[in-house]
Amino acid sequence: MSSTFAPPEALTKVPFHYCPGCTHGIIHRLVGEAIDRLSIRERTIGVASVGCSVLAYNYFNVDMQQAAHGRAPAVATGIKRVLPDRVVFTYQGDGDLASIGLAELVHAAARGERITVIFVNNANYGMTGGQMAPTTLLGQITTTTPSGRAVKEAGYPLRVVEMLATLEGPVYLARVSVHDPANVIRARRAIIKAFEVQLQDLGFALVEVLSICPTNWGKKPVEALSWLKEHMLPVFPLGEFRAVS
Repeated sequence: MSSTFAPPEALTKVPFHYCPGCTHGIIHRLVGEAIDRLSIRERTIGVASVGCSVLAYNYFNVDMQQAAHGRAPAVATGIKRVLPDRVVFTYQGDGDLASIGLAELVHAAARGERITVIFVNNANYGMTGGQMAPTTLLGQITTTTPSGRAVKEAGYPLRVVEMLATLEGPVYLARVSVHDPANVIRARRAIIKAFEVQLQDLGFALVEVLSICPTNWGKKPVEALSWLKEHMLPVFPLGEFRAVS
């Protein structure tokens, strides 16, 4: 019997370590499918961040490089400049990218570095116990905001895509989600576009993917999906904020 559905060749057969219900696995698959579809696996280099996705180098069947916390865009920049024929991407969470790594991200985007950034936003620091992140919503309870995030003490959530859209360097900026099948399909298309931008040597591309963290949110997976739709989408609207004409 022929197979009609199989894991992407760009993913290894190593079981994911993520918590039950975590959507990192879905996002990994979408990245793998994009790499397979574009037939770029043999020349792709991924840069793993620090956070829940720190073990991404175990899961992607491509050359991988580990970066210090938040420094993935800087490491990716170095790789791409030395090896311009390679397809280079980073895979980063919101704590890694939008906090300690924000300077590296902004300046890589401003320079229009020919890299692709996959940014997973689950509105908290997942790996270290669910602390408040730059993307944590107002009123959202975390281990460091037990009464909910308040403007007076912590300011407002950081909208990364909107911020980068004010710069000249980015060529493709999109925010997608994986909370239901229709949005998973849209997310796949956006990730493919982000890689295509690099293949065409046009400039910097980033896709933000809204994700769930059932463990730290204290919710069952299905409840977490509903929470994302109800609470995160109004704060982080979906769509393409910079697109290739």
